[in-house]
Amino acid sequence: MEGLTAVHSRISEIHSRFLRTPPTQEAAWSSAASAAGLTGSAATASTGLGGFAATGTGAEVVGAAQKYLGVPYRWGGTDPKSGLDCSGFTQRVYADLGVSIPRTSSQQATAGRPVASLAEARPGDLVFFDNTSSRPGIDHVGLYIGGGKMIAAPQEGDVVKVQDVGNPTVIRRVLPDGAASAPAAATGGGGLGGVPYADLFRTAGSRHGVDPAVLAAMAKTESNFRTTAVSPAGARGLMQFMPATARSLGVDPGDPASAIDGAARYLASLTEQFGSTELALAAYNAGPGTVQRAGGIPPISETRSYVQKVTSAAEAYR
Repeated sequence: MEGLTAVHSRISEIHSRFLRTPPTQEAAWSSAASAAGLTGSAATASTGLGGFAATGTGAEVVGAAQKYLGVPYRWGGTDPKSGLDCSGFTQRVYADLGVSIPRTSSQQATAGRPVASLAEARPGDLVFFDNTSSRPGIDHVGLYIGGGKMIAAPQEGDVVKVQDVGNPTVIRRVLPDGAASAPAAATGGGGLGGVPYADLFRTAGSRHGVDPAVLAAMAKTESNFRTTAVSPAGARGLMQFMPATARSLGVDPGDPASAIDGAARYLASLTEQFGSTELALAAYNAGPGTVQRAGGIPPISETRSYVQKVTSAAEAYR
């Protein structure tokens, strides 16, 4: 009888080892919960949303977040008409998709489930920071959009904008794993893995009916993915908008999300006007009037080279 008891005890011990939450996840959640002044178990917090429903995809979250670019920061703000603070922004984005998350950044840091590292982060994940040395704990949150970037409401006197994500203290995933990874397969541009701003290209391409690979190829050709690029003619930013064109489209050339969305919108309009991607690219480079007068791709070496480079790069990204 004693032998049988020992066997049952050993079986229970083995079961407990396999069922235990991985130490790295437990430590991550415990750290966030402790910093937030909350209590609970990592096991229950990481398996669900604690009553918060999760729907949508990473691309939809990023798209919802982009609508608030340029909204002023206001401490305690939850209404974009008057301003948003960091957690008011993230809460609002998820609310637009019918997803309820807590109000403050410290509470949001315990929602969903942990992501082990930035290398495993996906668009739509929440990234949290401890920026105040005098007051330990989570005090800032942003929304990861891919490519080492996030959208966040930074501080007083600033606006909701795209920023480098840096080194988050905690990363949490509110969306289901399948939904978070869906955009790559659903919107095309599957070969954009590793391309800077890949998720912004996918999102803008899906929104405006433009091939994401073409948008990425344009950024590669225009600026080599540099947001600070300025051409001798005065074109600026990732997608090299001339100031007048940027103003007419309401684009901020130095903001990757704004520039990519504006380029996708502009290219879609040019494609509809001229009937082909090649002519639209020529018009993007040389101007619609030049293409109209030429009755096709104009005999300008720079423009012909541009169309060829973008087309070739797009093929490589597909």
